[in-house]
Amino acid sequence: MAEVTPHEGEQHYHGKLAGRLNWLRAGILGANDGIISTAGIVVGVAGATTARDWLLLTGVAGLVAGAFSMAGGEYTSVSAQRDTERAALARERWELEHLADEELAELTLIYERKGLSRPLAEQVARELTAEDALAAHAEVELGIDADEQTNPWTAALSSFVAFALGATLPLLAIVLPPAGARVPVTMVTVVIALALTGYVGARLGGGRRWRAASRAVIVGLLTMAVTYVVGSAIGVSVS
Repeated sequence: MAEVTPHEGEQHYHGKLAGRLNWLRAGILGANDGIISTAGIVVGVAGATTARDWLLLTGVAGLVAGAFSMAGGEYTSVSAQRDTERAALARERWELEHLADEELAELTLIYERKGLSRPLAEQVARELTAEDALAAHAEVELGIDADEQTNPWTAALSSFVAFALGATLPLLAIVLPPAGARVPVTMVTVVIALALTGYVGARLGGGRRWRAASRAVIVGLLTMAVTYVVGSAIGVSVS
């Protein structure tokens, strides 16, 4: 039987695909946050007042504040991660320049511990080091792709857009229907949206889909119920 070898660029393609799936999963989680937080805000306000202007104002304020908060948090987190990775790569680069023999022995030991025989581990370590020493050591020792590091601006923008899109659903659901139907329509919209995002997120992550969907729906319903009760209590006390 002929030996099966990966097509040219296939390994790189799968790495790219995994990265894109991670971004998609993060986007779904961001949308999920937007749905729950904004639904909690607008349903809470709906418990206190039926004025569409107030619902729209608070909903838009929650959408904007939440989207910027998500973007800022993601930017800060990814920037810190990238700074850490760059520092680790710089240290690894110095070690390869000044401690080449020690680094080669370390890489050999790592592959040997993975189950390769000593001669094969040495051969693999030498060939990978000759091909791209920094990439080989960064991947195995640090778990870092030396050629692809996350851009914090891209992460921030993705989080902003995902949160805003998710938040738009409960916002529209609370301001478009007539007063008597606003809360029920919003709850139904939120349940469907959360079930979908929970299901898709679990599918991409390899988790239990219906359990994830149910968990997201329960959190959303609990959030809306609590904020509605609080809003109603505040509305009564103010009036």
